[in-house]
Amino acid sequence: MNENSNRKQNKGGRTPKNDPSIHRHVFRLTDEENAKLLALFEASGMINKAKFIISVFFGREIKTVKIDKSEVDFYMRLTTFHSQFRSIGVNYNQVVKLLYSHFSEKKAAAYLYKLEKQTAELAVLCQKIIQITEEFEANHLKK
Repeated sequence: MNENSNRKQNKGGRTPKNDPSIHRHVFRLTDEENAKLLALFEASGMINKAKFIISVFFGREIKTVKIDKSEVDFYMRLTTFHSQFRSIGVNYNQVVKLLYSHFSEKKAAAYLYKLEKQTAELAVLCQKIIQITEEFEANHLKK
């Protein structure tokens, strides 16, 4: 019995804060002021509106993050297209192996010549993709 009384009893629940927020203040806004406050709150990306108001009130730095969905969509599509383009290289190797295994040397060389022309066009296209990606990153992503 003596040993049990010396131990602290766990009552459960959340541990109390050292400095709880117990003071409450109320203020009223017009429709225009409320719309402006909500726009600033949404632009800040904060989750808690009360913490946002406190940070504005006490002059802390407010971070706003603007994400243009069209730019993100364009970048994602360009990245997907580039990955598909790279997968063509794997298929290219498989086609060359199949040409030499199923056709005669002369016929395989003829098909390979046609494939080489298409590959040159794809190389030019790849350079354009890389150029567009670099321009996009320079203009939109690294601000």
